[in-house]
Amino acid sequence: MFETFEVVPAVDVQDGEVVQLVQGERGTGKRYGDPVRAAEDWLDAGAETIHLVDLDGAFEGARENEDAIAAVVEAVGDDADVQVGGGIRSFTDARDLLEIGVDRVILGTAAVENPDLVGEIADVYEDSVLVSLDAKGGEVVVSGWTEGTGLDPAEAATEYADIGASGVLFTDVDVEGQQAGVRTDVVSRVVDAVDIPVVASGGVATLDDIAALKEAGAAAVVVGTALYEGNFTLAEARERIA
Repeated sequence: MFETFEVVPAVDVQDGEVVQLVQGERGTGKRYGDPVRAAEDWLDAGAETIHLVDLDGAFEGARENEDAIAAVVEAVGDDADVQVGGGIRSFTDARDLLEIGVDRVILGTAAVENPDLVGEIADVYEDSVLVSLDAKGGEVVVSGWTEGTGLDPAEAATEYADIGASGVLFTDVDVEGQQAGVRTDVVSRVVDAVDIPVVASGGVATLDDIAALKEAGAAAVVVGTALYEGNFTLAEARERIA
């Protein structure tokens, strides 16, 4: 997983369409069309991994965009890794996705509510679980970033690494979707806490932000709004960190 630093395009799906939210808040999204077309375009641009999120599933606690997710996996799964999050609450949910060709499932709320689920999935599907630690105000938040947990992200990352997580997806919700720049100090703190890959997300606005996250020790960075709004191309991002 992420043998070299990757720039990973986000394909966040709400009501069957690609949407980018500001700080994860409903009603703040801008729509960017069909998720299959978006994933294919990112693949053509050189993406090695597609970050696919069922936003409705994240908010509602159950997978809501199964058809759209499956269509993306069918379209690009043979040529790129696909990691999927949102609404995955059980071993069955994870199994169903992994069996259709998803490479990694992302557990957020489910990992907080049932940490043993991480190990349960990892025992059957090796290197298949990313634990999503979304931090707002220094606290891990769940349920579509609407509920605090009291957990410190670096401490939580250590616990999940011990359980069997193959990586951590760390999202800095305080800067997510704002294109205001990244905060490398909070990312570095999580990176320093674990020996598994940390994928950074949130706040990327420029090529300098991407380079800074690589320098901070992240194994990859998920980019959404900055790519969709044309701040830079995926090719330019890949060239910057080559």
